[in-house]
Amino acid sequence: MTTARDLLIVAMDMAPSRPVERGDLSLALAGAELIDLLEAQAITLDGERIVPAYRPTIADRLLDEAASSLVRETPYESVGDWLWRRGRDLSATYVSALEAEGQLARPGRRGMPFRSGRTVLVDSPARRQAADRWTAEEPVLTSLATAVGVRGKETGDTPGADDDAVTTVLATVHEALMELEAVRQRRAIEDAAFDNIWRGE
Repeated sequence: MTTARDLLIVAMDMAPSRPVERGDLSLALAGAELIDLLEAQAITLDGERIVPAYRPTIADRLLDEAASSLVRETPYESVGDWLWRRGRDLSATYVSALEAEGQLARPGRRGMPFRSGRTVLVDSPARRQAADRWTAEEPVLTSLATAVGVRGKETGDTPGADDDAVTTVLATVHEALMELEAVRQRRAIEDAAFDNIWRGE
């Protein structure tokens, strides 16, 4: 399993009553992919630029897809640009993949033969592994999950990472999430102003 898959499972498992915003989760998933690619030595960072290294064999289909989509020409892509490009609808891509693999199910309602639209996690080794990482407060997973609003133990601390490149990715994810929230707030204000005009206020 990858950090991105574990993040999605944790987000679904730990925040079922208040689902994480899809845009937030997509940005964080793109960040998780970069961290896994760093660990696989498929990339390095030159400042905030993603420098592709050798092309390893990656068993996970989605992470392999991420590696294939790296910009391999100078000046290379920044971490921030990667998050916005790769993160577009990425949460839906991961949900579809987990459902196709049998990690998610759409249970039918009682007395109804057809499945409902809501997906739920099934009990699986992948789910248990993600839960173990979350319970162990693994720094990268915990930092990403906390960034998208999943709350664990109230320690008052935000876990960090020892590796400078990983720290750069985590910091850029946080910046992108703040930027996305600012866009949401601006749109909300504009929509409210538009509604007031129609009401004659």
